[in-house]
Amino acid sequence: MQNKYKMYGADFSLYSGKVRSYLIKKGIPYEEVLSTLKVYKKFIVPRTGVQYIPVVQTPEDEVFQDTSVIIDELEKRFPQNPMLPTTPMQKLIALLLEVYADEWLLIPAMHYRWYFEEDNYQFITQKFGGMLKPRWPKFLQRFLGRKVAARFQGAVSLLGVQEYNREAVEKSYQELLSELQTHFSQHDYLLGNHPSIADFSFMGPFFAHLYSDPYPGKMMKRDAPAVAAWVERMNMTSDLPNNAWERDEIPKTLLPVLRRMLKEHVPVILDTNKQLAVWRNKNPNISIPRYIGEHSFSIEGVSGLRKIFPYLMWMWQRPVDYYQSLSSEEKQKIQTQVSELGFLEALNAPIQNRLTRKNNQLIFAEQ
Repeated sequence: MQNKYKMYGADFSLYSGKVRSYLIKKGIPYEEVLSTLKVYKKFIVPRTGVQYIPVVQTPEDEVFQDTSVIIDELEKRFPQNPMLPTTPMQKLIALLLEVYADEWLLIPAMHYRWYFEEDNYQFITQKFGGMLKPRWPKFLQRFLGRKVAARFQGAVSLLGVQEYNREAVEKSYQELLSELQTHFSQHDYLLGNHPSIADFSFMGPFFAHLYSDPYPGKMMKRDAPAVAAWVERMNMTSDLPNNAWERDEIPKTLLPVLRRMLKEHVPVILDTNKQLAVWRNKNPNISIPRYIGEHSFSIEGVSGLRKIFPYLMWMWQRPVDYYQSLSSEEKQKIQTQVSELGFLEALNAPIQNRLTRKNNQLIFAEQ
C-alpha cells in the first residue's frame, strides 16, 4: 500500500494548480503523477467515470475527483491548521471567492491562453502533447498537442469571449490584476496572513494560465510583481500562524475584488438559477448536460452571450448553504458587512433546484 497521496494532474492544468498548492501548503506528503494518455485510459476514466483532472488517490486507495470535493475530504483527514477559515465572515468570503475563481476567472485564463497564439500556441501545444505522450519526439508531441488543444480552444467562445468584447475582458482582468497588486503588496494571502480555499482557487487560473503561459506571464511579472510573488509563494512550503482565524476581519484591499465579483459574476449566478429551473421544466427526464443554452452577461459595460453552466449552481450552494447554516447570532454579527458588500440579497435568494454529485456526475438533489 502506498504511504503517500497521489495527485494525477499536469503543470499546465488549471484545476491541478488549485490542488497542488493546497497539498504543498497543508504539508500533505504526495506524489504528482503526470496524466498521460495511458494514465487516463488505465486509471482516471475507470476509477472516476470522467476525463477531468486533477484526481487524488489516498493511501487507502480512495479516489476523489473535483477540486472542492478533494479539499473538503482532505480537510477532514487533516483538521490541523485549517485552510477553511473558522470565523463566519472570513469563511463566507473564502467560499464566495472560491466560486469566483473557479467559475468566473476561467474567462481571462482561457482568453489569455488561446487568443495570443504567436506567444503561447507552440508552448501550450507542446505541453499537451508532452503530457499525453511523454516519450514521443517533440515534433509528434506538438502534432498531437494541436489536435487536443483545438477542443480547449473552442471553450473560449462558450465562456462568452468574442472579438467584440475581447477588449472589455482584457480591461477587466488588467484592473483585477491592479487590485490584487495593491492587495498583495500589503498582505501575503487573500485573507491576510494565512492561505485559505480562496487562495487555492485563485491559483487555478493564476498559476497554470496567467503566470506560466508566456504572454500573460510576462504581463503579470511586469505589471503586478506582487501578484507574481504570491503565485510563487503559494507553491512553497512555509510556516503558517496558528491563530490566523481568531480575528474575523476582511482586508480592505480585498474589497475591490469582491465588488468586481458582485458586478460581473453574481448576476450570471442568479440568472443561472432561474434558467436551470426553466430548462428542468422543459426537460424533466433528461440528465443534466454540461450547458443548457445561452444567457447574457456584461463585462466593463459590454454585453455578450455565454453558455449556461449548471455546475455553477452546485458551486454557489457552498457559500449559500454556509450562510444559511449560521445561527441567528452569527448572522447578526456579519449581516451589516455582508449587506454593505452587496451580497445579502444573493445569499438569501432561494436555490430553485438543488444539485448534488453522484459518481462524479451532477444530478438534482432529490433524485
